[in-house]
Amino acid sequence: MKRALITGGSGDIGSAICRRLCSPDTHVIVHANSNPERAESVAQTVRDNGGSAETLIFDICDTKTTLQRLLDILQQGPVQILVHNAGIHDDAPLAGMQASQWKRVIDVSLNGFYNVTQPLLLPMMATRWGRIIAISSIAGVMGNRGQSNYAAAKAGLHGATKSLAIELASRGVTANAVAPGIIAGSLSGSTFEEATIRQIVPMKRAGSPDEVASLVAFLASEEAAYISGQIISINGAMA
Repeated sequence: MKRALITGGSGDIGSAICRRLCSPDTHVIVHANSNPERAESVAQTVRDNGGSAETLIFDICDTKTTLQRLLDILQQGPVQILVHNAGIHDDAPLAGMQASQWKRVIDVSLNGFYNVTQPLLLPMMATRWGRIIAISSIAGVMGNRGQSNYAAAKAGLHGATKSLAIELASRGVTANAVAPGIIAGSLSGSTFEEATIRQIVPMKRAGSPDEVASLVAFLASEEAAYISGQIISINGAMA
């Protein structure tokens, strides 16, 4: 049985990914930091649908604690599917942005990617099969007013993903990033009026967490073995 770790698994997109990865062949590890009750609810939903799941609670910005928690789960076997979905917003124009706003957003989205991914790589590579999927954003592709910190973090994930894909290509491990646009129910979706969405999204609607999860599930599948190093947008033709 493959083991899948989804960071930020208690949020809208993260929980949809956990549900979509539910299968008899995959054990789902639902990560959360500040919402353990929601994470357990997601894990229970996976179990109720015939899957296998557990929760893992820690702050991915805490390098020491993250390493210890990952070493603990590696005692049960390698993680072969990693979806790095954890991320936060703290928006402000750069001219008025506090240093703490810049550092915290970078820390969760980008440094957190290193903290979680690096300890899992050698065990994953040893199996000669793996899938690493970073959840980015349209902000990392196009930029966005008031989100220089968030855009920088997500664009950094793109570079890390492309480099990692090259490093792992001979080991049967792929690395890709998914860049959602406006997604209903997510933090980005909640900041846009319906009229605004119809104006800026050619498809005239927000996407759904389940649509993002379906793309992630495909990239995590056997069928996606020759797709690596890609930044795949899912944004209703915004770009």
